Amino acid sequence: MKISDIKPEVYEMAERAMKKIGNEFEKIDAVAMHNTRKVMEAFQDNRVSDACFAGTTGYGYDDLGRETLDKIYAQVFGTEAALVRIGFVNGTHALTCAMFATVKPGDVILSVTGTPYDTLRNAIGIAGDCHGSLKFYGVDYAEVTLKADSSPDYEGIEKAASEKRVAAVMVQRSRGYDDRRALTVDEIGRICDSVKKVNPKAVVMVDNCYGEFTDVIEPSNAGADIIAGSLIKNPGGGIAPTGGYIAGKKELVECAAMRMTTPGIGGECGSTLGNNRLLFQGLFMAPHTVAQAMKTAVFCAAMMDEMGLESSPKYNEKRSDIIQMIRLGSEENMKRFCLGIQSGAPVDSYVTPEPWPMPGYNCPVIMAAGAFIQGSSIELSADGPVREPYIAYMQGGLTFESGKLGIMMAASAMIGE
Repeated sequence: MKISDIKPEVYEMAERAMKKIGNEFEKIDAVAMHNTRKVMEAFQDNRVSDACFAGTTGYGYDDLGRETLDKIYAQVFGTEAALVRIGFVNGTHALTCAMFATVKPGDVILSVTGTPYDTLRNAIGIAGDCHGSLKFYGVDYAEVTLKADSSPDYEGIEKAASEKRVAAVMVQRSRGYDDRRALTVDEIGRICDSVKKVNPKAVVMVDNCYGEFTDVIEPSNAGADIIAGSLIKNPGGGIAPTGGYIAGKKELVECAAMRMTTPGIGGECGSTLGNNRLLFQGLFMAPHTVAQAMKTAVFCAAMMDEMGLESSPKYNEKRSDIIQMIRLGSEENMKRFCLGIQSGAPVDSYVTPEPWPMPGYNCPVIMAAGAFIQGSSIELSADGPVREPYIAYMQGGLTFESGKLGIMMAASAMIGE
């Protein structure tokens, strides 16, 4: 499929969809403006200069750019400290380091948003038998499920968090591969209050992936002790080539740094190899780029509504991440949707996505991602486990215009001949 193959009836659907969503775009632009100002102030307050863009090699001592970027992330997220490194291979790596910073052998880590995202299950030790997992080091796991309407079970959280061995409480902001909505920052703040009420010493850690800059506040502004995420998602702005971040209380961030490198070295080493400019520029672009991705998701929701398909959130619902969930009903429909997204990409548009046993997942996963940066979820992509009820998770879009075309390609592919 090519852009020229978009069907006339899809253009008509797109025109109707656009008429529905004008007010939603105004709300998104207001959030982007607020967050852009926040990022700009952090750049200015920390005196970013051309010298910050120089890279280091070897041990990476005295890396001005790395040290300045840590301070900027801490200011943007309202925390005591931050650790921003290209050495994080993905979001799961950053989140795992953050988890290890919160517990010791004999402790319990409590998930209060149900079972975590697939790849984290190996790190915790609730799936597989991986060397070096939390379970391997004697950390136990417990969980509280969300209510049927996807809201937190505050009463259940208080009861579970009051257990004396609970040292850390984990919150997953986004939906992952679950059929539920993302949590709002207000809900996360109430979770923090519930935990601290019964267990003041417990650390509240938030998986912030896909959620950064979708609201005017972050979980760290609402009581979370430590948050973590990936630079090839929201905060990298589609420019950062790799990496992740952790932000929170200084002691916790330092402990996470010791896990990332080695005890006694922590965040003092780590060469940036000429990537500093990309990380700075990516963060500068992030509020705008996230807004483009959110507009793409809103348009997708309106288009799926036109096609009679169930999706979440609805085009006029409040959003707390960049993910759009589409219930496609069959493996064939799922393949067609992903084929359309892939065909609408600037890179590898000629490739046909097929399900495959992706590492860290317990069933075949189909992924459509024609990205400039491999695995970048802030670029238009769609994926999901190929199992009933055949739900695809669409996210990203560096520009709304290209994202809109990608969604129209997906609609054309599902309509068929």
